[in-house]
Amino acid sequence: MQKNSLQPKTELKKAKIVGRGGKRGKTAGRGTKGQSARAGNKKRPELRDIIKKLPKLRGYRFNVIGNKIVTVTLTQLEKAVTAGEKITPAMLVSRGVIHNQNGKVPAVKILGTGSITKAVKFSGFSASDSAKTAIESAKGSIK
Repeated sequence: MQKNSLQPKTELKKAKIVGRGGKRGKTAGRGTKGQSARAGNKKRPELRDIIKKLPKLRGYRFNVIGNKIVTVTLTQLEKAVTAGEKITPAMLVSRGVIHNQNGKVPAVKILGTGSITKAVKFSGFSASDSAKTAIESAKGSIK
């Protein structure tokens, strides 16, 4: 056995260095000239410029519009109340007619869909004109 006849068991994992040697010679993998070839190169991402041009949406981080008004029809109220009661929005929440919004009792508006036959006193509600006339014709009142 002689040195010149020896063969390695496995092939080299690294490519042989050819030419002027080294892996990152001359331009060091940066191409030639221009902003990205210079030291301290830090280009701003293109997407950031696109985002900056978009208008900001109102209401971001806080609720500008406020809670929405929950609507209740006369048909729903007819099923949920008994004659002679004084009804508030909190009572409707406890009876399951409406639900809390963000842990608070919402503002409620009564709509004139359907009919009501029971004389009931409503307080803390807003109502449509047709709902007011239907409640007052059933000898109820609304404040």
